[in-house]
Order: sequence, then structure tokens, then C-alpha cells
Amino acid sequence: MKLYGFPPSPNTWKVRAVAAYLKMPLELEFVDLTKGAHRTPDYLALNPTGRTPTLVDGDFTLWESNAIMQYIAGKSANTLWPNDDRVRAEITCWQCWQLAHWSAEACQPLTFQRLVKKLVNLGPPDEAVVTKATEAFNREARMLDAHLAKQQYLVGRSVTLADFAVAASMTYAKEAEFPVEPYAHLRAWSERVTALPCWLETAPPMRAA
Repeated sequence: MKLYGFPPSPNTWKVRAVAAYLKMPLELEFVDLTKGAHRTPDYLALNPTGRTPTLVDGDFTLWESNAIMQYIAGKSANTLWPNDDRVRAEITCWQCWQLAHWSAEACQPLTFQRLVKKLVNLGPPDEAVVTKATEAFNREARMLDAHLAKQQYLVGRSVTLADFAVAASMTYAKEAEFPVEPYAHLRAWSERVTALPCWLETAPPMRAA
């Protein structure tokens, strides 16, 4: 299997971490977002959205990171994606929440405004966007923290794809100044998940440094 992606991106990183956790070979094809490689005709032929990552498995092509994670994990029996309809539904529920609310409304805007804009010289943060995203972060983090006060992982008693998906959105929490201090359970859970060897093995060079 080949993964077209940008290693520093949380979406590429979490897919690679899942593959590493499962000891599943996954060849990385570097797509340099900083140079517009995701907008070339060749890449758009694989993924018409022009986003990363994209998985190619023989004659099968799949995009959207959470779908890719489910596909990879579905290739073997494992605890990340157990063969239980209700557990899989719970995992998917958290992945949907991550996409629609945690990432889109909170983590991603803060990361873009406070980190990405600085890295690519797009000017200062838009404080109106930062304020709105901070409100969303606190709203969602309160719920997440309360859930994690009752259990160590999002679904069941062990790490699953849900944890990989939700934790990835916090990849640059420190650099983007996420207001995590009030949420002790969330912080402890994030540290547990990202301390897994698979996260460290797949860390992009700039983050590892």
C-alpha cells in the first residue's frame, strides 16, 4: 500500500501511526503541500479534492484520513477496530465529531491562525477567528474532559481508532496555544496516546527535532 501525504500534517501522521501500530507496511509518497504538489494534475487524478492523505492499494484508491484508518485496520483482527458493530459505531461517532466539531471548529482554526500563518508568512492571526475557535475549543473540551474523567480511552478500555483521530487534532496544541490547562483528563489522555511508540516512529523530521 502507498500513502500520498505530507508528514507534518495531523491527518497524514495519524494514518501512518495506525499503520505503524498494526505493523502494516505503508510506503510514503511525499506530497509537498508547501509547493502546491497537491494541486498537480497527477495528484488530482488520485484525489479530486486536492487534499492529503490519499491511499492507493493496488487498483483501489481512497481518500479522507478517517476512512483510510478504518480500511487499514479492517485488514486484520485488532483492538483498534474491533469486529463488533456497536464498538465500531462508537468509534465512528467520535471520528465524525472530530471532523465536524473538534477539528473543523476548534483545533484546525487555532492551528492555522497561530502556527501555519506564521510558518508561511501569511500575516498575523485573525483575532475574531481565534476568539470563535477558542470558544469552540472550550465547549468541546469540557465535554471531552468529562468523558475522559470516567475512562482512560474514548471507547472501551483500550486505545482505538477514535483515540488516534481525536488526539491527532491536538498535534500542535503547544505551538498553537490551545487552552488545555483546565482540562486535566484531556491532557493526560492526549499524553498517553501520543506516547505510543507508533506516534514517535512516524513523527515528521521537524517535530522529532
